[in-house]
Amino acid sequence: MTTLGWLLYYKLKKIMAVSVDTVYQRVLAIANKEQKGYITPQEYNLLANQAQMQIFESYFFDKNFRNRMEPNADPETSETDIDQLLSRKLAPFTTISSLTNGNTFPTHYQIGKIFYNGFECRKVDRNEIKRMLLSPRHAGTEPIYTDNPTTASIDVEVYTPTTLAGGGVTCEVITKPAAAEWAYVVVNEKALYNSNGATNFTLHESEEDTLVMKVLELAGIVMNKPGLVQIAAQKDAAEIQSQKQ
Repeated sequence: MTTLGWLLYYKLKKIMAVSVDTVYQRVLAIANKEQKGYITPQEYNLLANQAQMQIFESYFFDKNFRNRMEPNADPETSETDIDQLLSRKLAPFTTISSLTNGNTFPTHYQIGKIFYNGFECRKVDRNEIKRMLLSPRHAGTEPIYTDNPTTASIDVEVYTPTTLAGGGVTCEVITKPAAAEWAYVVVNEKALYNSNGATNFTLHESEEDTLVMKVLELAGIVMNKPGLVQIAAQKDAAEIQSQKQ
């Protein structure tokens, strides 16, 4: 199955969102148990979105770190369970979109893989492209691209073998997560959850525990509640130890 096929497979699977209410109730339960204070809905909404963005941005750090460690790895043979998990986590934020005029990216947070006529393009340094174009020994057998084009007004240059002529250029467009919101109504001076107006996290369901710990950690830092930072650190360490076992 091609990389594009894997992406579509993940997009077709139903990915469960993390409940914004479940995370809030867990955060409150831990804070109350440790007698570390109350986190208001307004505070929670702010911290929840900070936590979501930190987790989301960590995906790209993980991918870039792996690429630096194995710069020459063949993606077809070196893909690990970690790579597949990262693909699943990024799937809710990833769509396939056409490039304007075949060389200009649509609005995005980041761009993933680039495809020509459904085939993944291999990224090549501009100097290598020059050598390939000048040498008959390097007749194209696969689509390639450079994101360092000679023309400043475009984002990418794609070169294709004649056997693939006639297709279009598309790419993986990665967008930011939608803002999560714990909506509520006030009854008898108490905030009650309003599921109709709420927006769940768009992170993968496996991130629920991480979201809880991140919100607790941020609450301790931003709201000057150091006890919550300590609780988050302890639970994070316990989770890491559990995963190692």
